[in-house]
Amino acid sequence: MRIFVAALLGGAIGLEREYRAKEAGLRTHFLVALGSALFMVVSAYGFEGAMHTPEHRWDVSRVAAQVVSGIGFIGAGTIIFHKSENVVRGLTTAAGLWVTAAIGLACGGGMYVLSIAATVLVLVGLEAFNFVLRKIDKHKK
Repeated sequence: MRIFVAALLGGAIGLEREYRAKEAGLRTHFLVALGSALFMVVSAYGFEGAMHTPEHRWDVSRVAAQVVSGIGFIGAGTIIFHKSENVVRGLTTAAGLWVTAAIGLACGGGMYVLSIAATVLVLVGLEAFNFVLRKIDKHKK
């Protein structure tokens, strides 16, 4: 259930990005959320037998922490500097992948309400800011 919900929420964000024809779309966001949730579930429950030995101390948050670091590499791949135009593109997509990974981790941890709320905020934020930016562009012209 945890990875299923994560995949749906990541897919919702990816659908918006796909609609806007951005660098990372439905499949990428779907996979990032699904993978993050899976890493969280494996981190929390995958080592159940090994966690109760007196000579070992296990920290289930270590795998989740590496997801945060690892997603930075994927996000960095979406950021492009156009020297001729002196602009940076892809920052919103990179941030979207980052927050999608966080939503996946939250789902993997069973925090469904938080995950759904974050997804709604991401979608509202992307749409609201897109609306405001279009209004500003029209005003400039």
